[in-house]
Amino acid sequence: MPLSYLRSVDSGVAPHAVARLRTERLARSTRPFLSRGGPRGERCEGCRLRPSHCMCHLRPQLATQAGVCLLMHDAEPLKPSNTGWLIADVVRDTWAFGWSRTDAHPQLLAMLGDPQWQPYVVFPGEFVQPPGRVVQALVPQPGAPARRPLFILLDATWPEARKMFRKSPYLDRFPVLSLHPDQISHYRLRRSTRADHFCTSEVAALCLELGGDAADRQAGRVLEAYLAVFTERYLQAKHQQPADPDSAAHRQLQACMHEKR
Repeated sequence: MPLSYLRSVDSGVAPHAVARLRTERLARSTRPFLSRGGPRGERCEGCRLRPSHCMCHLRPQLATQAGVCLLMHDAEPLKPSNTGWLIADVVRDTWAFGWSRTDAHPQLLAMLGDPQWQPYVVFPGEFVQPPGRVVQALVPQPGAPARRPLFILLDATWPEARKMFRKSPYLDRFPVLSLHPDQISHYRLRRSTRADHFCTSEVAALCLELGGDAADRQAGRVLEAYLAVFTERYLQAKHQQPADPDSAAHRQLQACMHEKR
């Protein structure tokens, strides 16, 4: 069975959808992938951090009403700083597909046609034509049975994501969810020239917090806190500093995990 579309339904630290896509991508590589700017040396297979900074024991996988579908540009599953990985850690119903300009995976197309899901392509509305496709909230279809939201995230650099959006005609029939958050991005592992450009896990957290389901809203808060812990540990490993399990970020993650839905 191809690895690129398997769901992240495993418990504990078993490989999830993005981890399996990474394994498949590595199997096709003709040369090693060399990451830039991150901690060097051995990495944990479960969280991509140095073993001394491993956070697999903090993995907070949650059941949600919404699902997440990651369309990942070719190199994204290989990057240790990729945050789509964190989404699959937290949101149980996460799928990951490698994006191709010429071919959409048949399992992706089957999922997009599954009547249990209402897909939303998440992308800035200013780049969408026609503008009538753009929504700023989850909009159920009048008279139709309730369907679970499926957030389709283009996991790539901004130039790559714009190309993916233009060249994925199988997504053209779905509404485009355009987010307008008041906050700025706190992601510190890759540079962006704009503070309103969010990393993939920040976008997923914002989407989850839009929903009316309490489990989704909690998962959004957990994902935001989980990203903060990952970022902190990643940078501590990079700068050869010890992990601090009692930091404010860790305490916030623990508090989010113990919220009542």
